[in-house]
Amino acid sequence: MNYLLKNGQLLIADSLQPRDILIQAGQITAIGTDLTADNATTIDLAQHFVSPGLVDLHVHLRDPGQTYKETIETGSMAAAHGGFTFIGAMPNLTPVPDNAEQMATMVQRNRTEGAVRIGQYATLTQQRAAGKLVDFAALKAAGAFAFSNDGSGVQDTDTMYLAMQAAQAVDMPLAAHVEDDSLRHGGVMNAGPKATQLDLPGISNEVETAQLARDLVLAQATGVHYHVCHVSTAASVQMIRLAKLAGINVSCEVTPHHLLLSDRDITADDGNYKMNPPLRSEHDRQALIAGLLDGTIDCIATDHAPHSMAEKQQSMRQAPFGIVGSETAFSLLYTNFVKTRIFTLNQLVNWLSTRPAQLFQLPNSGQLKVGQPADLAVFDLEQRTTITAASLISKGKNTPFIGANVYGATVATFVAGQLVYQRGGTK
Repeated sequence: MNYLLKNGQLLIADSLQPRDILIQAGQITAIGTDLTADNATTIDLAQHFVSPGLVDLHVHLRDPGQTYKETIETGSMAAAHGGFTFIGAMPNLTPVPDNAEQMATMVQRNRTEGAVRIGQYATLTQQRAAGKLVDFAALKAAGAFAFSNDGSGVQDTDTMYLAMQAAQAVDMPLAAHVEDDSLRHGGVMNAGPKATQLDLPGISNEVETAQLARDLVLAQATGVHYHVCHVSTAASVQMIRLAKLAGINVSCEVTPHHLLLSDRDITADDGNYKMNPPLRSEHDRQALIAGLLDGTIDCIATDHAPHSMAEKQQSMRQAPFGIVGSETAFSLLYTNFVKTRIFTLNQLVNWLSTRPAQLFQLPNSGQLKVGQPADLAVFDLEQRTTITAASLISKGKNTPFIGANVYGATVATFVAGQLVYQRGGTK
């Protein structure tokens, strides 16, 4: 179906300006004012903001293996609800996509069952466990979009070194969950006064930074595109800043929850505040914001991690790590950072769309231009809404942001010219 989107607001030269968009055969064929078209369905955007479709490099779809938490269908529809048109699906699945056959199966399932574009990560090691590396070339040929053992840090230095060499040989990004298990000591939240007050075991900053330091040395030696997942500490930001100055091919992401919350926001033993890495100190949070603003941190990724209500209603000692984020990322960040003039709207769109698409070489994403696939999102920047569990399409409702009042709700999402989400009902 062809669409003529009338009365939208596009970011042009850092300001919102009225424009119409014509979508034909899945592509943007015209952007202008007072456009007309035959054989196109007209949609009045009522002055809402039109963005390039958002790009999330880090989600967990749980399918196959834990479909009571999420499925490809529900997770991708949640992404569409949040304005995302591309998501990178992590490989902590059962069975694990660690061979060409399983990768081909996942690529096909993602294509047929997903509402948005889905890039499937392959693992670094077989079964995402210590030991033998996967066949990087075969997995790339089968459709892998990048490589990661996310959910677990690679504990053996030689394994990581060899994995980086293999990823570099096939010119693919390696996305790392940096976590030294020997320093964990059963921690469930950030080590510090709040953990002591709540009588909960803490996770020190060194759990992240010790392994990051090792990996940066290996990345320099191998030349691999080394991407750091969910950076959470001030020390990590500084190490990455220095690594970039030294010419190391490193990029990194930060999550909305690490930008918005610190451990001082945890007032009780509540499983919805348990994530990995944990919410850090206010000093760390401010360093993450500064790292985004100075270009050290490249992009924002949600680490969307759905769990069942029963699992997250437990104590932080027993509850699994992770919160959902696909559906709330844009509105929370727009409300708390753009409306407060800490970020510009242009910066936010860059971090949530343009920059991640550039980093992972996604030619069909992150742009709103004539001749490009019509991957775009429409947001209502004026009307205030409340995040509720009932409003979430994801099977997971596990987020501390339930009840938050926000601006920037998604009005519509198009992928390859198809209307995949529309406020008030899905298409």
